Amino acid sequence: MGNKTILQGFEWYLPADGSHWKTIREKAALLNKMALTAVWLPPAYKGSAGADDVGYGTYDLYDLGEFEQKNTVRTKYGTKDEYLACINALKENDLEVYADIVFDHFMGADETEEVSAVAYRFDDRTQPTSEEKTIQAWTKFTFPGRAGKYNDYTWTADNFSGVDYDARSKDHAIFNLDSKGWQPKVDDENGNFDYLMGCNLDMANPETIEQLDKWGAWYQELTGIDGYRLDAVKHIKFDLFVDWLLNRRKEKDEEMFVVGEYWSDNLDDLIGYLDSSGNLIRLFDVPLHFNLYQAATTMGTYDMRTIFDGTLIQARPDWAVTFVDNHDTQKGQSLESWVDGWFKCHAYALILLRDEGTPVVFWTDLFGSEEIGKVGFGLEIMLQLRKHIAFGGQADYFDDPHIIGWTSTGSFEQENSGMAVIMTNNGGGEKQMTISAIHGGETFVDILGNNEARIELDENGIGVFPVNDGQVSVYIKESLAKKIDELEKAEAKSEQASEDQETK
Repeated sequence: MGNKTILQGFEWYLPADGSHWKTIREKAALLNKMALTAVWLPPAYKGSAGADDVGYGTYDLYDLGEFEQKNTVRTKYGTKDEYLACINALKENDLEVYADIVFDHFMGADETEEVSAVAYRFDDRTQPTSEEKTIQAWTKFTFPGRAGKYNDYTWTADNFSGVDYDARSKDHAIFNLDSKGWQPKVDDENGNFDYLMGCNLDMANPETIEQLDKWGAWYQELTGIDGYRLDAVKHIKFDLFVDWLLNRRKEKDEEMFVVGEYWSDNLDDLIGYLDSSGNLIRLFDVPLHFNLYQAATTMGTYDMRTIFDGTLIQARPDWAVTFVDNHDTQKGQSLESWVDGWFKCHAYALILLRDEGTPVVFWTDLFGSEEIGKVGFGLEIMLQLRKHIAFGGQADYFDDPHIIGWTSTGSFEQENSGMAVIMTNNGGGEKQMTISAIHGGETFVDILGNNEARIELDENGIGVFPVNDGQVSVYIKESLAKKIDELEKAEAKSEQASEDQETK
């Protein structure tokens, strides 16, 4: 089992008070202690909504919270200096840092331009709804607050292929500009899903490509970033990022971790993208997310044997980045599909305690929010188990529609290795599973505390492991569980002493 474990270091509803870069910087040592290995940070540049922009309404790529633009100097998360300090703190604590890159669209233009355009249907972008006409489009980006610092390029209608608003007629439609058409190598939802929102970047324009590459070189040199999360790749020419990423690799002189967001639960779509993008980009396993969501919301009727059916982790495990929830699946968001709390530990066990894939832990699940409590102890202990004990071969026991399990065999070299996981989305029960003969005669207990049984393995490493109604249990060696319990009590005592000292 690889031990790369990523934290999505934000959620949609963070307070827009400019404190988040400071918050992550202060938590850097804690994140390392939690056995995380990397942090995916939100888009750091100025968005069209200024201090309230989550980061996906890209306005100025070169403004990382440095210039008075969109009625603010800082972004939602803080200033440029705070951002760089956050990155440095994470790196000093042996955490890689991944940047969120939005190359699909710009928003919040500074001036309008007159441009010829044809309107298309929202639900079928291959079907025009108007003749060619002149519209007034918000497509000129001059970035007056930055005044040419770092880069003096002015973005105009030449750089964009579509907008969704005519300021002259006040019409809302999907307008294709100057008969450019839509990129053919994109997702075919709605006929052609090149256009998503705002001013759609024209990837057929060499100047657009050149400017994105110039920015990439500037940004990577400034930040020293270790990898990228690419937003909305289904809407962008599938091979666009090949040269861009190869250039970043060359500049950094090493391979970089890259994951794309292709929001589709159709496995064929994801595999098609992987094959078209030069195998440089992993993808989020959206089909697995929806399987987890279905399992959590079907009142115990979901067949747990099928939890990995039709998923990227099953078809292309080395390219699958797994997750339970993210900022888009939160309640109230456009892709809302929130995995219910009772199933969160099940879901995290399925992505953290197995060999396949690279898992991402969501900020809200780890730290909670005002509306939603954190997953708590179960998630934190699974992070530690992933790093420290999940070694050896993996054996699956997916032989019951509701109670499934698997074991990690462990090894002679790892004294505390070996593990059995069992879960149910319905009634409780038990399952006979083999960990390994190297653990013959040893006693295993549920580190999550959901079941009090002590399971003594026979000479062949076989045991019968119970699970209670609707729960998940993770069985590890009793001696290790006692050590973990002692460490937790010592840490709690130390933290209490520190709080008492601060109070005095």
